Formats: sequence, C-alpha cells, structure tokens
Amino acid sequence: MDTSTSTTSSTIVILDFGSQYTQLIARRIREFNVFSVVIPCTTPLEKILALDPRGIILSGGPSSVYDADAPAADPAILEQNLPVLGICYGLQFIAHHLGGKVVPSDRREYGHAEVEILAENQLFRGLPQNIDVWMSHGDEAQTLPEGFTRTAQTSNALAGIANEDARIWAVQFHPEVAHTRQGMELLKNFCLDICGAEPNWTPEHFIQTTVERVRAQVGNGHAICGLSGGVDSSVAAVLVARAIGDRLTCIFVNNGVLRKDEFYKVQKTMREQLGLNVVAVDAAQRFLDKLAGITDPERKRKIIGNEFIAVFDDEAKKIFEAEKSSGEEVAWLVQGTLYPDVIESSSVHGPSHTIKSHHNVGGLPEDMKLKLIEPLRDLFKDEVRRIGRDLGMPADIIDRQPFPGPGLAVRILGEVTPERVAILQEADEIVVDEIKKAGLYKKVWQSFAVLLPVKSVGVMGDQRTYANTCAIRAVESEDGMTADWAPLPYEVLRTISSRIVSEVRGINRVVYDITSKPPGTIEWE
Repeated sequence: MDTSTSTTSSTIVILDFGSQYTQLIARRIREFNVFSVVIPCTTPLEKILALDPRGIILSGGPSSVYDADAPAADPAILEQNLPVLGICYGLQFIAHHLGGKVVPSDRREYGHAEVEILAENQLFRGLPQNIDVWMSHGDEAQTLPEGFTRTAQTSNALAGIANEDARIWAVQFHPEVAHTRQGMELLKNFCLDICGAEPNWTPEHFIQTTVERVRAQVGNGHAICGLSGGVDSSVAAVLVARAIGDRLTCIFVNNGVLRKDEFYKVQKTMREQLGLNVVAVDAAQRFLDKLAGITDPERKRKIIGNEFIAVFDDEAKKIFEAEKSSGEEVAWLVQGTLYPDVIESSSVHGPSHTIKSHHNVGGLPEDMKLKLIEPLRDLFKDEVRRIGRDLGMPADIIDRQPFPGPGLAVRILGEVTPERVAILQEADEIVVDEIKKAGLYKKVWQSFAVLLPVKSVGVMGDQRTYANTCAIRAVESEDGMTADWAPLPYEVLRTISSRIVSEVRGINRVVYDITSKPPGTIEWE
C-alpha cells in the first residue's frame, strides 16, 4: 500500500470487502472535498492507523460474515475509538464480531426499498423519517451486540444500528448509490459532523502540494513521459512540467491508429498551448507492418502494446545518451495512473487481469532503472478534469472523451490495414463533428464509429454498390465500468448516417449499436 501521495491529514479510510460500489463510496466523499482512500480490508491495523484517519467506513461485499473464507479484516478496528460506519456487509461484520448474530434472510432484499428511521441520531440528522434507499443483501443481523440499538428498518428487515457511545453506526442499505436519495446527506453527516473531517481536498490544494512533492522527488533530475494526447497523460505531464520545467521530456508516438490528423494536432497543442517539450515519433508504418494479417483482438492489443514499449525504449535511450553526454541523467518516468487502477490492483479480489498497455508503460524494460512519478494516482477521472481546468489547460483536451490505448485498431473489426484505418478515420471524424455540433459531446461518455468486416449491397447514383458497414456507438456512463447506450436524437443520427455514406468512400451502410454494458462492452474489441 502506497500512501506517499496523500496530500491531506483529514482522511476517511474505506476498507474494501469486495463490493461493486466501493469506488463509489470514495467518489461520493470526494464530492464534498474530503479526502478518502480505499484499501483492502485485509490491511494490517498498524497500516490503517498510519494513515491517521478521521473515520473508517466498512464497505459492502458479496460474502457472508459467517463463511469460513469471509474476508479477514482485523476486528480491532472497532476498538480504536474512531468513528466507524458499516455499510451492508459492514453492518454484518460489526454485528458478527461484537457478539451479535448474523443469519441468512428469509427474504433477500435487492433494489428499491423504503426505510423508516426509528431513532434520531447524528448519522440521520436532517433526514426525513422515511427515505428511499437501495438494498442488496441476503443476510441479516438477527441479534444485535450489547450496547447497540435498532435505528432504522424496512417493512420486513433491519436497516440500521448504532452504538453512539462506542462511536459506531451502520446501515444495511447503500447510501453511496444515486438510488438512495438522501445518501449524500448521510455520508456528509458521518464525515463532516461525526468525524470532523475538513473539506480541504480541492484542486488548488492538490496542485500546490503535488507540484511541491514532485519538485522535491526529482530534485535536479530529469523525467520522461509517454504522452497519448488524452486527458490523463496530458494533465500528468503539465503537473510535472510545472514542478521541473524543461527537465521533463514527453514522448508522443504515432502508432498508425490514431484519429484523423491527431499526430499533428496533439503536437501543436502540447507545444504551443501547454509549453511541453515533446519528442514526436512517427512509427505508423512500423505498427501497421506488425498488424498485417492479424484479426484476433487480443493479439492486436498485445502487438500494439509491445511495439509501443519497443518504440518508447528506443526513444528513451536516445534521450538517456544525450543527457549523459551533458553530465545529466534521466531517472524518472511519469505515468498517468488513476485511482481506479490503484484500487483494482490492490483489491480484496486480487490484482486486475487487464493491463492498458498503451496508456500505462509500466511494462518498460527493467534495464531503464526508472523511478515512477504518478501524480494522479489519488484521483478519479472527473477529478483529473477538474485539476486540468484549474491548470488552465484547453477544453478540447480536458473534455476529451476516453480513447482506447490500441486506438482505432479495436474499432476496426478484422484486419487493420492502412486503407481501412483511413476509412474509419473519416467516419469517426464525422461522428465527433456532429456530436459536438449537437451539443452532446460532453453529455455522453463516448461516441465513435466502428468499421465492421461486413459488406452489403447498396444503391448510390443509380448504381449498385458493394461496400463496408459502419456502426455508430454512443454510451452514457459515470466511470466506464457500466454504461447505457445513449438515445441520440434521430436528427443527429440521420445527419451522421447521411454524411458518412455521402462523404466516406467505401461505406454504404450505417447502423446504431443499442447494447448496454453489461452484457456488451463499450468498445467492440
């Protein structure tokens, strides 16, 4: 567990018992400018206390506390005279380890429910007597530990308990999800009133402390950064450049599957608007040669990831040699790692199985001997955008929709060829242009075109055509973990379809993807 990037002492620690909503708890707390950190429930007590928490939240989780393989948190966390809030499984953990009894429910509660507050206390202060909540549990606390009282209930089950003398509160529902309408007020009561946390987790404070920390880390050293042109790597680069100036060198690689004219646009923006020192490497042909004849999506990803590492390695060595000849040496590598990546890699479920190799160059050769700078590792995506705005970065970078590391290669189903890349670049440009014209670009999570390995018959200018099919994909999401297809206005879809068929030679049919995630994924490959 790395706590070196924490920039405030007013911290709420969230112990992760494996809930799908754990990240959401942290995000909700951050929304009222209180710093929160998610760590595995198995974290030793001394490491938890070393974070100097103002309070502790026990997350939900899929296990049953009475199972032999239930997550093994230290029950001593309940004896530290720190405010504790248990959520769902967290309530059951409290009841089970303090002498109560948890049993399977006769009736599983999942979805919307109405909770009646039975007793006014600090946690429920200011809330109405009846609140709408989101439930997700199959166990219940049948017997409460000594000193605890029932504070809330649904029509058929316990919904809240408390022992205010012991400074422990718990609810059986999920206040962190939007379906619990007063959830934010409840969390605010706990963090601000009960814990006394200070709302000092602000962009201004983050920028100041991060710049100071990076300046102290690097000293007189130099750093390199793999720049993608996206918001994460761009904000990371600007933060580090603010700390060490031109001793940061950014490497921007054209992998042959960028958007139309992006290789030149990104260079211009990074140099002229952001003042970054950028080394641009046009390796398009090198990547496309490697991708020739490859149709399997995982092989595409690995080829692009491995080739990026090789290109980055080549360029980094040139920089190393130049620095050595001048008596200096590059010693640091800047990465745009975000907090969800950190959480996933240290989750109660174990390390993540997915590596975003293009954006995360952690796979670089060991002989580089570079030390990492990850200035964004405490931030969620929306917080990165806030930091970027406070840094004065251009809106076209800050508000840019997520773009996959393997680029258009995972939006070209089948073989990636220069001709097919050019076709998709033109179609994608039209999608982005029309979405922006309609004022929808910042309202949807992602919107893009996909080139399918399907041809169909069409009629253009009274002549028969036999050309490619293009799919349009637009989704609404909060964090990319789940997503709903976006109901774009018919007129927007009509214009996109008409322009693609008319302007992009090689496409004669356009379809719209109305699949949510799950069961689908946002990208097609």
